[in-house]
Parts: sequence; C-alpha cells; structure tokens
Amino acid sequence: MADQVNSLEELGQVAEGVPAAPAADAADAVVTETMIHREPVRDELGRSYATGKRKDAIARVWIKPGSGKVTVNGKDMPVYFARPVLQMILRQPFQVAGVVDQFDVVATVKGGGLSGQAGAVKHGVSKALQLYDPSLRPALKAAGFLTRDSRVVERKKYGKAKARKSFQFSKR
Repeated sequence: MADQVNSLEELGQVAEGVPAAPAADAADAVVTETMIHREPVRDELGRSYATGKRKDAIARVWIKPGSGKVTVNGKDMPVYFARPVLQMILRQPFQVAGVVDQFDVVATVKGGGLSGQAGAVKHGVSKALQLYDPSLRPALKAAGFLTRDSRVVERKKYGKAKARKSFQFSKR
C-alpha cells in the first residue's frame, strides 16, 4: 500500500517519483503554518478601535481598560438602550470573553433602529476586544461575534405591496 499523502508538497514529490518525507515532519510544518501570532493593536492612548455593522447601523467603537462604563452617542447605555434585551446584547461579548467590568466603551452609532444599533455596537466591541487582547479571539470567534450578520431587509419589488406580499386578488 502506498504512503499516505498529507500535503501538497508530498503530493508533488509522489507525482515526480521522489519518496515522500516522513509524516511527522509534514504535520509539524502544517501546524507551524496555521499558528498565527497576533499582536495587540492599540493607539497612543491605549485604546483599541473597531467598526461594527448590523442591518443599516454602523457603530464606531473604542475600548480601553476601565470600570465597565459604556457610553453610546454621549449617553450611558441604560439611557440610550432602555430595553433590557438590548443591554443584554451589548454585555454578551464581555461575558463570553470573561472580562466583565474591565473595559470602558465609547461608541458612536448611525443609521438603522435600536435593535440594529445594539447589534452593531456588539459587533464593534467584539472586534475591538480581540484587537486589544488577541488571546480573547478564540472565545469570541466560537460564539460567532466576529462575523458580521449580513441579514438585511429585502427590497420591495414592483407589482407587489411589499417585498413578497401581493395586493388582494379580486375575482370579479
């Protein structure tokens, strides 16, 4: 039975008739290539910046070490996002990363409604957290907070009342 081929280099060597390298060396090479060392990204004030998006809302988010104060468009989080569900959405990245009340957040949000804005701030906070401390990235990535939620409202079509709803059908 032929040796197992684990990489493209080994495949090229097998095709040329050259004996393949031992599998352990190839596995080590693959592991070293996939490990990426990420450096923290901070400005001169010790802050990390990221942009979050959700629906039509765009949030610019800065985080820095602090007491856990969240300011959105110049207002405290409980004032701007009055519904408890929206406040819970904003706290999720900190809970998943295990850094509750360790960072101050300053965010400016434009566009969309409150739900979309809360999602945009959550996305921005998640991205800024992983830039500030790259060791938090696996937890945030596993929770799906680093991926932009691309679902948006479907456009209205001509000849329809809304995107899919038709006008009432009249037989006579």
